[in-house]
Formats: sequence, C-alpha cells, structure tokens
Amino acid sequence: MELPTLPTQVCASVPFDHAKADVILRSADGVEFRVFRLFLSLASPFFETLFDLPQAPDGASDQEMKDGLAVIAVPEDSKTLDTFLRFCYPSTLAEDPSLDNLTEVLSVLAAAKKYSLDLIERKVCQALANPKVLETDPLRSFAIARNARLKHETIIAARYNLRQPLIPALFAEINLITASDLLALLTYHKKCIISVQNLMKNLKWMTDHYGSANGCSWLFSGTYYNGNYCGCGQGTDKSFFPWGSGPVVWWTTYMQEVCELLQDSPSGNTVRTAADRTIQKIRSSTNCVVCPGRVKEGMTEFSNLLALKVEEAVALIELEMDF
Repeated sequence: MELPTLPTQVCASVPFDHAKADVILRSADGVEFRVFRLFLSLASPFFETLFDLPQAPDGASDQEMKDGLAVIAVPEDSKTLDTFLRFCYPSTLAEDPSLDNLTEVLSVLAAAKKYSLDLIERKVCQALANPKVLETDPLRSFAIARNARLKHETIIAARYNLRQPLIPALFAEINLITASDLLALLTYHKKCIISVQNLMKNLKWMTDHYGSANGCSWLFSGTYYNGNYCGCGQGTDKSFFPWGSGPVVWWTTYMQEVCELLQDSPSGNTVRTAADRTIQKIRSSTNCVVCPGRVKEGMTEFSNLLALKVEEAVALIELEMDF
C-alpha cells in the first residue's frame, strides 16, 4: 500500500525565518514560519490563550519539536498564513500586505475570524469597500461581504453592482450566498431601475437647474458660437423636449441611449460613460463646426447633473436583507 506523500517542508521568507523565533507555524503546504509568540499573542486572543496553556515536560508529550521549538500545524496554506502573519507583526518588520485580490480576501477573512484577529477583519472590510476592487468585481465583493455578514460592505457592493446588468453572469463565489440573498439583490436592482425610469420621464430637474433654454444654449441648433452657426438637426423625440422645443439631434440620441441603458444598469457611472462616448463622437465629427468645440463643457456639466439625480433616485431604495 502506497503511503500518502507529505508536503515538502521549506522555510518561509523574511521576516518569518528569524533565528531567534520561539515557535514554528507549519502551513498546510509544508512551509514553516518561524515566528515570535509575543507578536501573535498581542494581535490575537486565540494565540494568547494557546501559548498560555501549560506545557508538558520534555518527553512527556507528543508535541512535534524542531530545533528546540514547538511546531504547530495549521490548515491554512502558506499564502494565507503569510498574509495574516504580516498583519500581526510590527510595521517596522513587515509591511501590511495589499488585499486587492478577492480570492485572497476570502481566505484571509476566514483565518481572521478563526484566530480572532479583529484588526485583519477591519482591513478586509476596507479591502471589500475599496473602489478599485468594487469597480472590477462588485458581485464577488457582495458575495464575500454577505457571507461574512458585513452590513456596510454588502450594501456598498450592491450599490456598485448597479453598474452591471440586472441578470448576472455565473461567478465563482455564488456558492457563498443563498438563493434568498441573490433574490434580494436582484429585487433591489429592479427597484432601482424603476426609480430611475421615473426620473427620466420628467425633466423638471433639468429645467430647474438651467432655468431656461438660454442656460444651456449648446443644446439647441440654430445658435451661434464664436461667430459660427450650429446647423445640427433637431431631435424629434418629444420625450426629451425640455422646454417644449427640440434639442440637437445628437443629444436626443444620447438621451435615448441612456434611457435604455439605465433600464439594465441604473447607475451614475452608466450616464457618464455614455456621455464620454457622445463627446468623443461629436468632437471627431465634421458635420458641424460649432458642436465639437463646446460639447465637452456642456455634456460634462449635464451628465454630472443627470448622474447625481440617478444616484439620488437609487439612494431612496433599500437593500432588504437581514444582518
């Protein structure tokens, strides 16, 4: 009968290879971390209790020893162990690792909870609320935060997920949440869509902001700018006639596009991204000598206004979930 192969034991990198360390933690993949009990005890009540347990006399215990140090085997792999040990050590010896990778966040959070490392839990919460992470993986962030019952981080992730389509693609961490959790997220998303649709049906927020058509003259054809005449055609969709008269056709096209996009992704980011596309298209156009020169200023102000109103509309919707 062939015996199972044990992991090859190797020593961890600096600073977990110190010659004066007083205990060894061995990861599941056989990496040995020579660490100081004091640092771990100060960071974790779990380790403080573990190290305070009375030790059996030499030879009277089956405790594994190496180089005169007790060897404690832990189920975490070396990458997870390295990450959370760096949080335990003083910053002069080990810098806090970054937690930009959600796969690492999940394993480190599990270790933090297991070993009562409150500081690391707070660091993980910060990582889950990091815009860089949320912009890339809002749904995965939601699943991890919800699984850990982190209310603030769950709500923020749900808000960022409004930038994505209503029906999500399959993702690895979906098994971390229940069907009820997913239903609550989709219901929240749908309610936000409805709230934003109501906003798009009434342009009073726009007319109140600009006061009159003179407040946004860039929006209308038949006007002069720097001595040049705008001859862009007028839009015909009366849903987007802010003062009862037709704006330039490219703005109407933008509004139609945004209205459709918001029916799937009700977010201010959706508004600004579509505006950037419109600005780029008009600035590269040769059909008009006026609009390319003033579209950026006008559309940037307008899209920021609309994005703000969208965010205000979705802020009224609550994520109905118990924590």
